[in-house]
Amino acid sequence: ALGRRAGEEGAVTSPMVGTVYTAPEPGAAVFVSEGDTVKAGQTLFIVEAMKVMNPITAPTAGKVTKIFVQNAQPIEFGEALAIIE
Repeated sequence: ALGRRAGEEGAVTSPMVGTVYTAPEPGAAVFVSEGDTVKAGQTLFIVEAMKVMNPITAPTAGKVTKIFVQNAQPIEFGEALAIIE
C-alpha cells in the first residue's frame, strides 16, 4: 500500500479531476510542506479544472504528515493529496 487511499485516516482528497498546484503561482513558496501545522480552512493546494482554480483547504487542524502530490501533477477524483493528523 502506497498510502494513497482516500479512505485513510486524515486523508485530504481531490474533489475533482484536474491539475494540482502546490503553490499559488510559479516560483512562489508552497502552501504547505510536510511537518507543517495547519488550521482548518487553510489552503493546502489549488486544483485547476477547466481553467478554474479551486482551492483545496484543510478539513481539520493538524499536522501535515505526508504530501503525495507534486506541483503541476495531473490528479484523479478522490486521489489522496495529503495526510493531516
